[in-house]
Amino acid sequence: MKGSAMAAATDRQIETGDHCAPGLRRGACPTLAAPMPTGDGLLVRLRPAGGALTVAQMRALAVSALAHGTGILEITARGNLQVRGLRAESVEALAANIDAAGIIVPANPAIELSPLHGLDPAEVADPSAFERMLREHLHEKLASPLLAPKLAILVDGRGHFCLDEMSADIRIVAVDDTRWMVAIAGTAKTAHPLFCGDAGEAVAAVGRVLDLLIAKGEHSRARELDDQALAAAFVQPLGPLSLSVSAKPQPGTVTLSTQKAALGLRPQFGQMQSSELIAFLANLDASAEIRLAPDRQFLITGLSHAEAERLTMIAGGYGLSADPQDPAANIAACAGAGFCMSGFYETRRLAARIIEHAPELLDGSLTVHLSGCAKGCAHPPPALALVGSADGYGFSLEGKAGDAPDATIAGGGIESAIEKLAQLAGPQRQAGESAAACLKRLGAATIAKALRQD
Repeated sequence: MKGSAMAAATDRQIETGDHCAPGLRRGACPTLAAPMPTGDGLLVRLRPAGGALTVAQMRALAVSALAHGTGILEITARGNLQVRGLRAESVEALAANIDAAGIIVPANPAIELSPLHGLDPAEVADPSAFERMLREHLHEKLASPLLAPKLAILVDGRGHFCLDEMSADIRIVAVDDTRWMVAIAGTAKTAHPLFCGDAGEAVAAVGRVLDLLIAKGEHSRARELDDQALAAAFVQPLGPLSLSVSAKPQPGTVTLSTQKAALGLRPQFGQMQSSELIAFLANLDASAEIRLAPDRQFLITGLSHAEAERLTMIAGGYGLSADPQDPAANIAACAGAGFCMSGFYETRRLAARIIEHAPELLDGSLTVHLSGCAKGCAHPPPALALVGSADGYGFSLEGKAGDAPDATIAGGGIESAIEKLAQLAGPQRQAGESAAACLKRLGAATIAKALRQD
C-alpha cells in the first residue's frame, strides 16, 4: 500500500462497518483504517508484505511509534506487529510515516508465510510466489467485504522452520516442488485436507473455499463450512499426506548457508520499547533484514556467523533473548498498569517475580497468562491465568481472562499465592510429571483452596 497506506483499508472499513468505537465487535482486526480502542489509546496491527522489513524500515516504524504512541511495539503470537497508545489524530501520521519508509502493507486478509521464505536452502517450494498468484488470480474474492476480518490464510513452504502449530482458516502447504496441499480449519494436525495439485490448481481450490465462505454469509470462518457444501466443491476426497517434520521457529542462530546465518530473537513477552529497539538496530548492517515469526519473535537475516554471535552476546542489553529455553517465553503478559489504563496491576513486575520465585511453573508445559484486566489482550486461549480486577487477582487453572475465576486472591496476597503455586508444581510432582500435568491432576478446587490459605 505504498503511497496509500490507508486507502485500501479505509475502503474495507466502510464496506464492513469496522469503526473505532468502544463497542468494536469481537473478531475484528485493528488496521490502520480501523484501529482498536484499548486502555492506553488506539492499537494498530499490521503485517508488512512477506512479513519482512529492512533495518531502515524497522527503525522508521520504531521512531514513529515513539513519536505518535506510547513507544511500545509488540509482536503477536502470529508474528504481526502492533503499535500501541495511538490517538485518533496520530494514526494518520503513523500511516504517512509507514508510506514514507516504503513499507507495503497488503490489504486484509493477511497471508502468512514461512518466516525464512526464499532464504532457506531446505525450503520445499517458494511460498511468496504462491502468495503472488493468490493475490493476482483471486483479487476480487480476497477483497470481498463478506470475508471475516481475521480470516487466516497460511502458505507454508516448509524447510528449516514450519508453521505446523499455527491454526488457519485456509492452509496451503508445499508437498514437493510442484504440488501444494490445501486444507481448512486448523493446525497441521487438525486441519481438514481438501485438495492436492500443482500451484495453479491449488490456487483454484483456494478460490472455491473463498466462494463457500462468501456464500455462507458475512464473516463466516472455515470451521463453519458444512460437509455437504465441501463435498460438492471437492468431489475427490483427499486423505492425509505424509509430510516431513520441521521445527517451529525458535530463538538462536540458524545456518542458511556456509556464508550466511539468521538470528532469532524474542522480545520479553513480545513487547519492545522503541528507544531500546532503535539502539539495537544501530548494531545492524543496512543489508540485514527483519523477518517476523510466530511466537512473538523475529529473525535477522543476511548475517555472517560472526555477526550472529556478536548480536547474541549483546541482545540481552536491549530486552531481547536469543535463548530458546528462556523461561520468560512461557509467560504471556499484557502491557499492564503503568502502560495501559485498564490494567489493575504491573504485569511485568509480577512476571519477574514468577521467574525468580516460581521457575517450576515455567518448564514449557503450560503458559502463564498475566492479564491486567479481564479483556485478556495478550493471550486469548485458555491458560493458567492471573487476571487483575478491582478486588485483586482472579486465578484460573485452565481459563480465559474473561472467565469466572477458580479463586480470587486479595491484592496483598499475590506474592504468597505465587509461592504456593510453585510448591504445588514442584515438590508434589510425580516422577516424570510436568507442571501442567501436576496441576491438572491436583485440580482447580484443590489449588484454589491452597491459594486461599494463610
